[in-house]
Amino acid sequence: MNRKILLAAIPALGFVFLAWTAPQLNLRGDRFKPLVYEQLTAPQKAMIDHLLAGDRGGSTTGPFNVLLRSPEMGDLAQQLGAQLRFHTSIPRKLNELAILITGRYWMAQYEWYSHHKLALDAGLDPAIIEAVATGKRPGSMQPEEAAVYEFCHELLETKQVSDAAFREVVNRFGERGAVDLIGVTGYYSLVSMALNVDRYPLPEGAKPELKPLQ
Repeated sequence: MNRKILLAAIPALGFVFLAWTAPQLNLRGDRFKPLVYEQLTAPQKAMIDHLLAGDRGGSTTGPFNVLLRSPEMGDLAQQLGAQLRFHTSIPRKLNELAILITGRYWMAQYEWYSHHKLALDAGLDPAIIEAVATGKRPGSMQPEEAAVYEFCHELLETKQVSDAAFREVVNRFGERGAVDLIGVTGYYSLVSMALNVDRYPLPEGAKPELKPLQ
């Protein structure tokens, strides 16, 4: 390559390198101040690099600004979350139902705001979503929806799962399905707790959709 062309290219290459090493994270928070890439420690950078390269398409909204405060744990948690959201054995629509049941249990406003839309996109009946939002058992569900609802609702509300609810899930989704439902309710409980402790803000103009239950 001509020496003059090479020298002229160095500043441009340096800019590309800097842009790659310092992505705009667009993190949000309340009690936990939003971090920027240049502030991160090496473990925090490792977590955020894995997050940006993962299944979420570069999204950093949600609990990740909180989880960066414990980056080794946060990195494992975000990997678990990606597995349970994108690679679970539970069909997407039903997985979103499990997430909504968990978000409603914790009254996690941002979690509900985010996954309400995702559940609709996945084909979950709006009437089911509305019933869950108001703390009621949906009146009309397909058998697979009812199996997921009963399992997750019992697990969160009673801290146990009845033999009938367990058998129904295993018969429809296998033992892996039962474990994946345990995992998704556990992971999104962690997410909901992180968001609630942070008082994570809704996007501008959005209003809380969940009301306290009697």
